[in-house]
Formats: sequence, structure tokens, C-alpha cells
Amino acid sequence: MATKEENASGTPALVFEGREHSLESLHEMHDMMLFIRRFEEKAGQMYGLKKIGGFCHLCNGQEAVCVGMQHAARPEDYMLTSYRDHGHVLARGSDPTAVMAELLGRAGGIVKGKGGSMHMFDAERNFVGGNGIVGEQVPIGLGLGFSSWYRDDGRVTLCIMGDGGINQGGVYESFNMAALWKLPVVFLIENNQYAMGTSLDRASAETHLFKRGISFKIPGMQIDGMDVLAVEKHMSEAIEHARSGQGPILVEAITYRYRGHSMSDPATYRTREEVDEWRTGRDPIARLENQMIEAGLASEDEFKQKDREIKKRVTAIAKEAEAQPEPDPAEMWTDVYANPIEDAYPYPGKVG
Repeated sequence: MATKEENASGTPALVFEGREHSLESLHEMHDMMLFIRRFEEKAGQMYGLKKIGGFCHLCNGQEAVCVGMQHAARPEDYMLTSYRDHGHVLARGSDPTAVMAELLGRAGGIVKGKGGSMHMFDAERNFVGGNGIVGEQVPIGLGLGFSSWYRDDGRVTLCIMGDGGINQGGVYESFNMAALWKLPVVFLIENNQYAMGTSLDRASAETHLFKRGISFKIPGMQIDGMDVLAVEKHMSEAIEHARSGQGPILVEAITYRYRGHSMSDPATYRTREEVDEWRTGRDPIARLENQMIEAGLASEDEFKQKDREIKKRVTAIAKEAEAQPEPDPAEMWTDVYANPIEDAYPYPGKVG
């Protein structure tokens, strides 16, 4: 239950489960969720126009997980996820024009147009992918957690996976090692109910995924991934657990994707009634809007105006990204090694 109160300075705030949220932070969370929603819709539109090639996995409906987690984390914390990564990299604060340019395969893309939808990467913001292989990011997250433990740098690694990725063997090897060494890692499962087209109960004998760490003595919690305030609150608790030296923790966020697994998935394995139930009854953006309106912190007209402005911004971003050139073919030979050795491995056509 969210209630309106005033903080010590007399500024209106929203209190949710005992946690105070300033009016500024509420608008920040709302605006970013709405921006991600409109960005993904534009990406879907451009994919339909064949301006985006390859795979494209949208996160419409899952915005509260992206934004709530980011508000709970510190900028220096590491973050990595699977190939459904647009929302996470945007919430992290990366340049949205660079993200759109990457989807379009342009030279100004966040990884120079070489990664596409599944391989976003932003070292400056400690965002370590976008990983295209199911479950691949978890052993990598283990390594990041080990580096923080070894250096004692106070960082926490936020390692995100899906309910399909949780069944990969490397995940459990990583759980075991993280628990043995008490590494500062938060393993977050985005349980959107389907691994590609397979429902959770058809793929997992234990459907309460937060329990998957029990045999490794990793504590777990299940949270409402459709409520950004709940995500922010409980992810703050999980991150503090990991940062305090108590070792890893497993969080299962119950969420839902409105689109198919990827743009090539018509999602015929779901009923329209099921999708509508999540869209109309649990949508994270509408939920926060209603909470703020009921608390007298915003108006419906205000949110409509925000939506118009964000749509215009996303349209401008797409136009700017599309106007960029494609990468030079020679770009394929850069960033292959940490220390390039061009003399030993020249790219085709190189003179000399």
C-alpha cells in the first residue's frame, strides 16, 4: 500500500512498505519505464520495416525490473544480462541514440555496430553485456564477483538471467563457487513465465525458482517484478546482503513479456486473455501512475503529456541513429584482442 507523506523538508513523498520515495525519484522511475516501453515499440516497428536485422528481443512489460534494480544499485556495481538487454542498458544510463544505432548496425552504435540487439556493452557504466548464449552470462558474472572479492573494491555484481537460463548446468556450477567463496553477487531471475515458447511448468520441476539456491545455501526471495517500487525495495535489500560480505543471494522477479520471445515469435502458445490480464491488471507503468495519482502527486493529464514528449524523443532518436553510416569493413578486425596485434593478423586488403 502506497501512501502520501511529507519528508523532513516538507516535500511530498510516497511511502511504500515503509520506504520513502521522493517525488523526483518517482518521476525518474516512471519516465524511464515509459521511455523503455516506447523505445522498444519503435524498435519493433523498425524491425518490421526490415531496418533492424538479426535477432531482436523486446522487454515490453518487464520495465519495472530494469528500472527498479537500477535505482537500487550503485554506478560502480557490475551489471550483465542475457540477450533481452535493451531495457537494462537504457536504465543503466547509456546513450539511447547509441543503443538504437547498434540495433540498426550503424557506426555510432554502442559497440560500433558489431553487436546488434543481443550484445549491448558499456564499459564506462560497468554494463558487461548483453550475452547471446543462454546462461553464458552467469559464469561471467561469477568472475566479476570474484574480482570484486579479490580486490575488496566494495562492488556488487548484478547477474540477470531468465527462467529458461536457470536450467543451464553452468548456472549451478557458478552458484556453488559463489557460495563457497561468499562472493558479492546478486543472481536475479526475470521469470517472465516462458522460456522461448515453453511455459515454466513444462520446463522446470521446481517452479519456485528462488529456491534453486537452497542446495548451495544461497538464500532466495521472490518479488513482484511488475511493481517498480517493490523491485527497488527488495533489490536494495539483496544488494546490501551481497555487499555486506554475506555472500550471494538469489532473487526471482515475477514478470511478463507482452511480445513474443523474439520478433520472429508470434507467441501462439499464449491466449489473448492471458496477455490482456497481465497488460490491464498488472502493467508496471500504469501501476505507478495510479499510485502517484491516488496519492495526489501527479495527474492523468501530466502523464499524457509526458507520453507525448517521450514518443517525440524516441522518434528523433531513431531518425538520428538511422542517419548514421554503416561501419567501415575494417572495423571487423578491431576489438578482437585486448592488445591488438595487427602485424600478425592483418585484415584482408591491408597495405604493407
